[in-house]
Amino acid sequence: MLQELERYKRQMLLFGEEGQEKLKNASVLIAGAGGLGCPVALYLAAAGVGRIRIADRDTVEISNLNRQILHMYKDIGQKKSASAEETLRAVNPYIEVEGICTTIERSNISELAGDVDLIVDAMDNFTTRYLLNEVAVKSGIPLMHGAISGFFGQATTIVPGKSPCLRCIFPKAPPKVEFPVLGPTAGVIGMIQANEVIKFLTGTGELLTGKLLLWDGTSSTMDLLEVERQPDCGICGCL
Repeated sequence: MLQELERYKRQMLLFGEEGQEKLKNASVLIAGAGGLGCPVALYLAAAGVGRIRIADRDTVEISNLNRQILHMYKDIGQKKSASAEETLRAVNPYIEVEGICTTIERSNISELAGDVDLIVDAMDNFTTRYLLNEVAVKSGIPLMHGAISGFFGQATTIVPGKSPCLRCIFPKAPPKVEFPVLGPTAGVIGMIQANEVIKFLTGTGELLTGKLLLWDGTSSTMDLLEVERQPDCGICGCL
């Protein structure tokens, strides 16, 4: 459609109609419709990623609204998956959006991720992150990881067989605590994750494979740490 092509013409200056077609034909699972999942989903929808599945079990609360930009005041009490789906459909009518209200767990992760091209880790706990990592490695599909706390955030891209997996980088989960969350931090890391998705799908640029990006919002600086695969990793060591 001419109108659809007009929508994307400025980004097609980067990767052409062929790259845009790759975005349109792609399917992404976004695990979480919270602080990270909202900016990731918003920018992937705006960019024209053709099928977005966003899974979250929670309902919108007023305390979410400082950072979860897919949800509005009117959505308080609504399922985050439904609120996210409604907003994303309004952002881009040319894509398919599926909001799923569920707890991501071992019994359903294969079904949730079974037909997607990549997974975005927008969770707030390492139990689920490790599960996403495991299914990504098992299925051979990329995982874009992001995490935040206060002014600080991190991101990396895991490509099975080519980069360390999440267990290589973080062999043990950090202690469970209620951590502070700032909207701009979620925005910075979420947009980095969305950027990684777009780069991977279009074959453009250099991915954060083998690197852990660290964002310090107090000084507005980023560092890149080299990370390596662990031969004895129980998840990806045999690849």
